[in-house]
Amino acid sequence: MDLALLRTFVAVHRAGSFTRAAALLGLSQPAVTSQIRTLERQLGRPLFLRQARGVTPTTIGDELAHRAAPHLDALVEIAETGLDEESGVRTLHVAGPPEFTALRVLPALTPLVGQGLAVRTSFLGNTEEILDGLAAGHHDLAVATARPRGGLLVSTPLCDEEYVLVAAPRWAARLSPDVLLRKGAVVLERLPVVEVHESLPFVARYWASVFETKPAVAATVIAPDLRAVRESAASGAGLAVLPRYLCEDALAQGRLVALLDPPVPPLRTYFLVVRTGTLALAPIARAHEELLRAAGDW
Repeated sequence: MDLALLRTFVAVHRAGSFTRAAALLGLSQPAVTSQIRTLERQLGRPLFLRQARGVTPTTIGDELAHRAAPHLDALVEIAETGLDEESGVRTLHVAGPPEFTALRVLPALTPLVGQGLAVRTSFLGNTEEILDGLAAGHHDLAVATARPRGGLLVSTPLCDEEYVLVAAPRWAARLSPDVLLRKGAVVLERLPVVEVHESLPFVARYWASVFETKPAVAATVIAPDLRAVRESAASGAGLAVLPRYLCEDALAQGRLVALLDPPVPPLRTYFLVVRTGTLALAPIARAHEELLRAAGDW
C-alpha cells in the first residue's frame, strides 16, 4: 500500500474535509480526492461518507486510521529527528496574540532555545486566523482564546487571564467606590475610553460580565496593541480593560488604579493548540510541555 495515499487518508480523517486536508498537505483538492478514491479502490471498501459539509469516516475508515496513524506519526518523527541531527537546529513556528506571545510564551520557551531550538513567531490577533494557519501547516503550535472544533486540531487549556478595569490616578480620584457600586456603567461611561478596536471587545466583555449590559460609549483612543492601550491609559487618556498580567506592574507602581474589584472578575481562557498527531514530534512535545509547566506560575 502506498504510504503517500495513507498519509493523505489520515489527513482527511483528521481534518474531516478534503479541502482542509488539501491545505494541510499542500495539495489541490482534486488531487486529494483522487488519492482517496485510489485507496478505496485498492481496499475495495468506501472509507468516507461524503456530506454537504465535509466527510465522515466509515467503520472501515475509522479502523484504518486507528491502525495507520500512529505509524505514520512515528515515521514523521524519525524524519524530523534526522533533520535535527544533521543541522543541529529544529525550528518551531509559534502563533498567538501579540501581547501574550511576547510576554508569556517566548520567555517560557527560552530554556529550549538554549538547547538548540530555533523559534519563529507570528503575531495574530484573530483566533480564526491563528487556527486556520495552524491547520494549514503554517505553524507548529498556537495559543488561541477559543477551543477548536473537529479532529484536526487538539487543544489543552493553558491558563486563565483576569480582566481589570483601570485608569490613571487622576481619573480614579474622581470616582467614588460607593457611587461605582450603585451606578456602575452609567458613571464609567462619562469617562473617555481606550480600546484596541472600535467594537470595544475588552470593554464589552467586561460590561457584559460585571454590569450585565452593553457599553453605551465610543472609544476616544484606538490602539491595536494592548501594550499601547496600557500606556495610553496610564498617561491619562481614559479608562481601559486590560489583562492583569499586562498591567500588574503599572498597578504596583501606581501608574494605573483598578476602578472596581468585582467578586467574580471576568476571565478568559487561553488554549495551547497543535495539529493532531504532532505531539509525537519531540520539538513540539518539548515546547508544549514547557509552556504548560510555565503556565503554572502565571
